Amino acid sequence: MKGSALSALAIAMAATALPAQAEAAAASEQQSQREREDRQYQRRSDRRGERRSERGQERRSERRQEQRSERRQERRSERREERRSDRRQERRDAVREIRRDYRAEDRTERRVDRRAERRADDRRADRRAERRIEERRADRRAERRAEERRSERRADRRAERRYEERRADRRAERRYEERRADRRAERRWRERSVRDRAARSTLERRSRYWDGRRWHNYDRWDRYRWRDNHRYDWYRYRHAHRSIFRLGRYYAPYRDYRYRRLEIGFRIGSLFFGSRYWINDPWRYRLPEVYGPYRWVRYYDDVLLVDIYSGEVVDVIYDFFW
Repeated sequence: MKGSALSALAIAMAATALPAQAEAAAASEQQSQREREDRQYQRRSDRRGERRSERGQERRSERRQEQRSERRQERRSERREERRSDRRQERRDAVREIRRDYRAEDRTERRVDRRAERRADDRRADRRAERRIEERRADRRAERRAEERRSERRADRRAERRYEERRADRRAERRYEERRADRRAERRWRERSVRDRAARSTLERRSRYWDGRRWHNYDRWDRYRWRDNHRYDWYRYRHAHRSIFRLGRYYAPYRDYRYRRLEIGFRIGSLFFGSRYWINDPWRYRLPEVYGPYRWVRYYDDVLLVDIYSGEVVDVIYDFFW
């Protein structure tokens, strides 16, 4: 359209300038224009035909592609269906296999459980048997222990009997030794009495002593007068001064000698009134002073006033010391 307009304008301009030439040129121009238009039309038609053919081919190709795609889709769908069916079959098979496995596992588990139960029953039976065996062993041990205890008790009784027999033998030996000691002491006392008789003559000569003011008689010891004097109240003094009257343990001159309660007039051996048994400070215990042959002597917890020349007990205070 634009080309035709330009050509017409050119013709008009040429016609105004040169009318003849312009008409010839216009005619030739129109013819060339028509040829161009025809060519263009032909080209257009060719292009249209090509386009149509191309479109047809495209449509055909599209149809073919659509058919191919449909076929592909159908094949895909068929494949999918086959796959689904295969999967379903596989799942069914897998489920069946799983069920079979489960069943087999259940069977094996049941078998294992049965075996475990049997083993547990066997173990229980073994434990019961072991418990019975242990109980029997414990009973036997208890019986053995009881027998051992009985035997120990018997042995203890035998040992006690032997010990009692030994003690009895020792007592008998002690009694025998005491009797022998008593006999020896009696013999000594008899010998001493004989000696005392021989010495009485000399003792009679020493029956008095002079203290610077007057004569005193040794044989006349008054054991009652000094007790009435409050200066010699040793009993109350002992309650106030108990520590003074605790002298410790008394050791007899003889090893097997035991305490015997002595009375006034009894004669004792010289070992009992030795210097280690003397009470050198009688006033400390609130006892009267003595002179001449008399001495205060400790005898266990008692206090004796002894004539050291004859061994005679002149006065006695029982339980004097603590």
